[in-house]
Amino acid sequence: MTTARPAPSADRPRPGLRERKKARTRGAIRAAAHTLIARQGYDATTIEQIADRAEVSPSTVSRYFTAKEDIVLPDEDTARLLDALRRRPADEPWRTSVRHVVRAAVDLGTADGPDVARLRGRLLAEVPAVRARLQETVSATGRLLCGAAAERAGLDPDDLEVRVFTMSLLGGLLEVPLYWAEHGFQGDLADLVDRALDDRAPRPAAGNP
Repeated sequence: MTTARPAPSADRPRPGLRERKKARTRGAIRAAAHTLIARQGYDATTIEQIADRAEVSPSTVSRYFTAKEDIVLPDEDTARLLDALRRRPADEPWRTSVRHVVRAAVDLGTADGPDVARLRGRLLAEVPAVRARLQETVSATGRLLCGAAAERAGLDPDDLEVRVFTMSLLGGLLEVPLYWAEHGFQGDLADLVDRALDDRAPRPAAGNP
């Protein structure tokens, strides 16, 4: 199974020149960081080195990314996720809608290719600061998704079921790249995501009740 970038909405306007230039700069900074970190490690890689390789100033790197951890993590396009959730069929169960949108977000986050996905998995497993930053980002995104899911289902945004389902789903997905890295990147990441989104409980080992 291959991971593909979700197609943009048909009515989404094409980015202007300024936005495209910013996207190229952002991409160059990410590519520089990925190359340097793969070669010399996360802690040994500095913002100054990343800026030099990307041919920008350190202040430009800081303008695009608040912290070094943000450079190696996928972008959280929260507005796009909320829009996608609101566009799901009106008669679709809200749990199904949330699962669909979360899976689309994971696909988007792994669209940089398998090498980058493996690097991110390794950093999440080995660098506490990267893992903590991802948890912080996912928590903020989850709160917004809870609100959108509740709106769609006609429930209170503070409804316990909405909060537990949405946040447990996102929290569970954090374990997927860790599991993948800890098991030598065996298997396909997209397949592991599908397993994580499956409602089935863990199966007992043979001979156990």
